[in-house]
Amino acid sequence: MNKSIRQFHRWTAVAFTATVIATIVALAQEEPVLWVSYLPLLPLAVLFLTGAYLWVLPYRSRRRGKADRAAA
Repeated sequence: MNKSIRQFHRWTAVAFTATVIATIVALAQEEPVLWVSYLPLLPLAVLFLTGAYLWVLPYRSRRRGKADRAAA
């Protein structure tokens, strides 16, 4: 499961980068469409959630290892 979360996180990063580039291009127009500036927020929120999960994994596995050793 961790491998699929990592892969999803990577592809979400690609989507985030694409939306940021699209936003820069859209806002550089003569008459910019301002709602386009909100497009990167959804992938950014997903990146935050998956990134937080991936960041916690090493600490969770260390804690689980200590609990396993204490039970033995």
